[in-house]
Amino acid sequence: MTRIFQYIISSRHCGMKIFEFLKTQEYSHAVLTHIRKTKGGILLNGIPVFSSVRVKENDLLTITLTDPASSEQIVPVSLPIHIIYEDEDLLVLNKEADQPIHPSVHNYDNTLANGLVWYFAQKGEPFVYRCINRLDRDTTGLLIVAKNMLSAAILSEMGKHRQLSREYLALAQGKVPEEGIIDAPIARADSSVIARCIDFQNGESAVTHFKRLSFRDDLDLSLVSLKLETGRTHQIRVHMKYIGHPLIGDFLYHPDFRLISRQALHSYKLSFLHPISKIPLSFIAPLPEDMKFFEIPEIKN
Repeated sequence: MTRIFQYIISSRHCGMKIFEFLKTQEYSHAVLTHIRKTKGGILLNGIPVFSSVRVKENDLLTITLTDPASSEQIVPVSLPIHIIYEDEDLLVLNKEADQPIHPSVHNYDNTLANGLVWYFAQKGEPFVYRCINRLDRDTTGLLIVAKNMLSAAILSEMGKHRQLSREYLALAQGKVPEEGIIDAPIARADSSVIARCIDFQNGESAVTHFKRLSFRDDLDLSLVSLKLETGRTHQIRVHMKYIGHPLIGDFLYHPDFRLISRQALHSYKLSFLHPISKIPLSFIAPLPEDMKFFEIPEIKN
């Protein structure tokens, strides 16, 4: 997939070397290296130049990013994928339950990656799979996939600096407190290669903010909104169990399948600045059918 970026140099950047200017546009070291090695990757006023050339006011700088190949190791498979937003730089998808994000030994052809590779193959477009925010196999909802290496680099940095605002909805056992903060470090459980646990000696810092939105006494069930300060594996699932309100349907931490057959966790809202245009984007994915035990009240930030 080829993406062309054009910049008119302002007086503020006059005299900068091209690579210095591109760093102000959040080009990573890896992206800069790729551009330098691409024939015609850098054009200044239509002429190929090196990245060490200095720019002048009103110069036209053209950058061409071309992925070397598609994700050929990922088998294209026609699978249900739900794209709710797409442009030249990224996609936002609403992931189904029972759908892994990446292929693995036991999930070779049933993942979101397989479905997206098939989707772009049908359009005749090369595509390298770059998923930005991960969701567990049985967690539903919103996630971002980058369509080129620049948007991927910028979005990944945004993720590291907590600039991708994510809000989850969960169904938790019992009447969860009205609101609170869970600050408890998480580590791998000794007895499992998958499960995590609270470990104040060896765990990594993990902080979750929660708010009870509704409670059904007849089901002893709470609808909870959650926001993360950190992104540890199974963080919401482990933290909710820690405070005595595990998510229903969670085969690892609370295998109660009377109401739902998978952990009742949904990536509900996603907000961030577009990595290239810097326009604010915000998306909402309604609760899936298997979690609709509540009417969702208005959620205030």
